[in-house]
Amino acid sequence: MTAVADPIPTPPVEILAVLSLLCPEVVRDIEQNWNAPVSDYARHLWRPVARPASDPAIAARSILRDVLHQRLGAIMQPEEVGKALDEFEHRPVIQSGLHCLLLMDRITFDALMLAWLGAVESGLSAFFCFMGTTMTMETIGREGPGWLDVGDDKVNLFGMGRHKLCRKSACAAGPVFLNKRALEAVGDETDASRWLGTL
Repeated sequence: MTAVADPIPTPPVEILAVLSLLCPEVVRDIEQNWNAPVSDYARHLWRPVARPASDPAIAARSILRDVLHQRLGAIMQPEEVGKALDEFEHRPVIQSGLHCLLLMDRITFDALMLAWLGAVESGLSAFFCFMGTTMTMETIGREGPGWLDVGDDKVNLFGMGRHKLCRKSACAAGPVFLNKRALEAVGDETDASRWLGTL
């Protein structure tokens, strides 16, 4: 009897074809790390990069470094600030997309965990996050910060129609009201009631 080996999994060709038009370096990263452990891919994303070469890029990095120095100085000791900024010079990664910490949907949570894992795998002392974004409350079908995944279903947190959710930013000014009736309706089937006290 001859054993048949499973083929080595490969990334979806259609997705890579579209991505290669938009961002070929991401395609290379995916192809090189498709079968690698997630920790290897996360470490690869945090690989050291060359310093900026153009005058505008050097000026922009200098401004960013000054702002980071000022902000970190309020919460860290001077030697810790220096170490974090030196690390940032070699691995200038800023994680974005926490949508003002309104709610982390599954995709955002996965992206945050991958970035955090990369920082840990690289032995960094600081992890920089940009908390604001212009992402809308719904990105694609029932996904985004306006939706709460409760297992078998998703709850529209604000009770707005989907056409309104895709036009409203997570950073929009004005009062926000939770859709308590929808959350309470799923409370019998799941432990969604725990969300009512935290949101």
